[in-house]
Amino acid sequence: MTPAPIRVLLVDDQALLRSAFRVLVDSEPDMQVVGEAADGAEAVALTCSARPDVVLMDIRMPGTDGLAATRMISADPELADVRVVMLTTFEVDEYVVQSLRAGASGFLGKGAEPDELLNAIRIAAGGEALLSPAATKGLIATFLAQGGSSGGEGPSAAEYSERLDALTGREREVLVLVGGGHSNDEIAERLAVSPLTVKTHVNRAMAKLGARDRAQLVVFAYESGLVRPRVE
Repeated sequence: MTPAPIRVLLVDDQALLRSAFRVLVDSEPDMQVVGEAADGAEAVALTCSARPDVVLMDIRMPGTDGLAATRMISADPELADVRVVMLTTFEVDEYVVQSLRAGASGFLGKGAEPDELLNAIRIAAGGEALLSPAATKGLIATFLAQGGSSGGEGPSAAEYSERLDALTGREREVLVLVGGGHSNDEIAERLAVSPLTVKTHVNRAMAKLGARDRAQLVVFAYESGLVRPRVE
């Protein structure tokens, strides 16, 4: 039996860009565009009605921007299975971490190649984080190293410590490797266990830390101090 296509919602204030994305996505047999939105408010409404698997969300839009829309989508328990991929020009590092904090599964440059965009949709739909490229991790690490991780948001140092204490030694070890941008297969090879075992540890860590997905685990690993940013 053929699996259902990945349902995609396109959100950008530029109609021409949405049209280009629609042609690209609809050309794939395993994907289907289920709607388009020109601003964040419309995106939230369409997410509730169309129930996409993945939302391609522009950050900068008039009215309700992509960050606010992502926060609203992430805060709705009925939309827990929706994954948001932020589209950015990488102009402001802060947007990257704000996107992940808001609940996005990762981000992608608007200048990405077509294959990169399609792969990003498949990765997000599969529950993975779009945080593996070195440049992406570098942006996050640089921002956090500059002291941008607090901003009056997030848990206190004591709360981070308490949450980390809830993890087993192996779960903490896996969290460090997830924070380093390693895939389940890479972690399995390093720890000499099966990828399924790694996935179990990742899922348990997410549950204990209250992380929506793998991307938020990465941010938690950095912000808690468990993983130290390396700025090259």
